[in-house]
Amino acid sequence: MTAPVMTAVEPTTREPAGGAPMPDLTWFTPGAHITIRGLTKTFRGNPVYTGFDIDFPRGGIVSIFGPNGCGKSTLINMISGILPYDAGQILFDGKTIAETRIGYVFQNYREALFPWQRAIDNIHYPLKMMGVPKTERERRIEKLAAQFDLKFDLNRYPYEMSGGQQQTVSIMRALVVDPEVLFLDEPFSALDYEMTLTMRDLLQKVLTETRTTTLLVSHDLEEAVWLSDKVLLLTRRPSRIAEYMDIDLPRPRNSETISDPRFVALKAHALEVFQTAVRSSAP
Repeated sequence: MTAPVMTAVEPTTREPAGGAPMPDLTWFTPGAHITIRGLTKTFRGNPVYTGFDIDFPRGGIVSIFGPNGCGKSTLINMISGILPYDAGQILFDGKTIAETRIGYVFQNYREALFPWQRAIDNIHYPLKMMGVPKTERERRIEKLAAQFDLKFDLNRYPYEMSGGQQQTVSIMRALVVDPEVLFLDEPFSALDYEMTLTMRDLLQKVLTETRTTTLLVSHDLEEAVWLSDKVLLLTRRPSRIAEYMDIDLPRPRNSETISDPRFVALKAHALEVFQTAVRSSAP
């Protein structure tokens, strides 16, 4: 099945389960782009999140890291409106998800693009759905192509492209709508190591230029620390915040950053917090 393109989320996905009323729209945390209070989600009677509170900063890149099955993807899917939640409030600058323009990059690039459309048409697609005129669509795509410094032909079909090229197109499609918030669910996990490093560099360059608020689910601690302004470390279910780390490393970051003593110390601390959280919450 081909994954949908995320621009706005349908109203049926933004209400808590059970027909609970929408939150009070006058309530939000000043200074935060995304404010979450009392988020609760249960699967088959097992709690995943219970009364979960957090704020995400405007224009920052936040990586979400934690044990397998702790609910990392569940968290961004609830925030983005893909998955309903049982209780709580999620606001974007005091607005609901239906009033917020978002982009979403899925893990499996092979299923994320429409195979019957050329890469360029895949990128045009969400803008066409929004009713953006052709000249403006072309302007936006040309600008993105320059930011990504593309070296491949967007007139090719996805099956004619490498994995890294397909994921680049997926990211461009998510960014072309000029999202207020970008969600990425382990976007490099299906790529080889060399291509992952290239994609990290590209993503860092574009996101620091656009200052798009970004939530990234990662299974790679090095990646999480290297890419982010903050790292959210979660415990096992029911997921709680083990630590919400500031990553105060200068940008742009490069291959030398990995051997920088500050990076090594931050990664070591994150690993210690992670291991402590896993041991303390083990059955």
